[in-house]
Amino acid sequence: GQRDEEEEHCSLETFTFYLSEPLSKERVEAFSDGVYAIVATLLILDICEDNVPDPREVEEKFHGSLLEALSEYGPNYLAYFGSFVTIGLLWFVHHSLFLYITKATRLMGLLNILSLAFIGGLPLAYQLTSEFAEKSHNEIEAIQVSCVTTFFASIFQFAIWSTALLHERETLHPFARYGGKEHAFMFAKLALYPCVSLGAFFLTCLLSEFSTAIFHLMQIVIPFAFLALRIFVRISLTVIKSVMSLSRRKVVLLEEEEACLSPTETLS
Repeated sequence: GQRDEEEEHCSLETFTFYLSEPLSKERVEAFSDGVYAIVATLLILDICEDNVPDPREVEEKFHGSLLEALSEYGPNYLAYFGSFVTIGLLWFVHHSLFLYITKATRLMGLLNILSLAFIGGLPLAYQLTSEFAEKSHNEIEAIQVSCVTTFFASIFQFAIWSTALLHERETLHPFARYGGKEHAFMFAKLALYPCVSLGAFFLTCLLSEFSTAIFHLMQIVIPFAFLALRIFVRISLTVIKSVMSLSRRKVVLLEEEEACLSPTETLS
């Protein structure tokens, strides 16, 4: 009877689920890379299926000019490049995130799966914004769906970072810990997409002229925003360090001057 109770107790401990337990970081990265690769492949398959002009139409309607025929599919190609840039930069942020995470936990794995679930919805967002390219209420709603999908895909990445910060000594590289060398850059990377997607969502509610073309141009411009953001953070950190060093020098000079003064001069 005691053996049966002990075996049952051990089996129950085996199947317990603790969110702070370690998880294979390599498997999390491999699964994530596979999802990103499949989503990017689905995008190119979608655009190759319905956005290639028919040879007869090129000859009859466009007098044999392939470039003129392709220009009619311009909004769809713009939607493709905007969506692909979004997937690429989200993968880049994910890569930077797990570059500094030294030990993954089950909670991080769960948040990562939730982020990948919305990453998988980006081809759907691409199809919506490419199909409803004309100015209409459906076009605005398609943009809003894309914004919501991007927001949740990125905010769960931010949640992974927040979870890692709770146990930073065990889970994060020293450079990326709070107040570390790369902490400000990582925070800026992870906060950029949630802020941009929320901003675009509110713009659709305020501006009636907001279109899918503007939305996809915003997506393409974001890589330059990444670079500008990194330069801005570097300049800000340099200015803060220089100000702190100047203040320290002034304090040292005052202490040296006080040390050189005689006791009577010091009292006066």
